[in-house]
Amino acid sequence: MKKVIATDQAPAAIGPYSQAIEVNGMVYTSGIIPVVPATGEIPEGSAAQAKQALTNLSNLLQAAGTDMDKVIKTTVFIKEMNDFGAINEVYKTFFTSDFPARSCVEVARLPKDVMLEIEAIAYK
Repeated sequence: MKKVIATDQAPAAIGPYSQAIEVNGMVYTSGIIPVVPATGEIPEGSAAQAKQALTNLSNLLQAAGTDMDKVIKTTVFIKEMNDFGAINEVYKTFFTSDFPARSCVEVARLPKDVMLEIEAIAYK
């Protein structure tokens, strides 16, 4: 049975999708962008946007009853591959050991013209 996960501590869905879905103890998030949930603002720069997106992801996982330590896979979409290093520096502060599997791809454009978007799969 699937359960819809939603929180006001992460950006609201901007289309016909859920922030996350839980099925059989696994949590699948939609893409999380670096929007400050309380204000709708988008931080400047790839490092600041990475920090906000990962904070939003952490908040969403907490709302689902899990956390960053239980993430097994992420997919990171970035607007500019030259930001890969700066994003990694922030990323490793959220995942401190036993890093999840990850894909990272450069894309032409992201919602709200942000610099990155991240999705995750975690267990409870």
